Amino acid sequence: MILGLGNILMGDEGIGVRAVEYMQEKRWSDNVSLLDGGTGGFHLLPLFGEHDRIVMIDATIGGKVPGEIKVLKPRFASDFPRSLTSHDIGLRDLIQSAELIGRLPEITLVTINIGRCNSVEIGISPELIQKLPEIHQTVQTLLLDQ
Repeated sequence: MILGLGNILMGDEGIGVRAVEYMQEKRWSDNVSLLDGGTGGFHLLPLFGEHDRIVMIDATIGGKVPGEIKVLKPRFASDFPRSLTSHDIGLRDLIQSAELIGRLPEITLVTINIGRCNSVEIGISPELIQKLPEIHQTVQTLLLDQ
């Protein structure tokens, strides 16, 4: 499962969702599914029991360069970076719930530094639009390495 997270009403904060939309137009093997997970939350918990591996794509704040892509392999909710954007308070709760019920799949987190959270703004910046092919390539490489 490739899971894009983010709030598309807050500009660059929606990069995870926009990346999944971009990747839906690409060819994937039959065992790969893509999902717009929006701002996360407990409605995503059943996915954790249905998939052995989830690649999450999400915005992060901080770092030196907007558009910087990082790959992390968090094993527990406490391993998720503190600089994930605000909707990820719900994501941490989701991960903790999956841990508690014993349904935590292997998770790879692909983060994209957005610099700062925008106010209400639909669409992502041109700088991040240019990063969509690189995000796609990063996810493809992760799946091939498995």
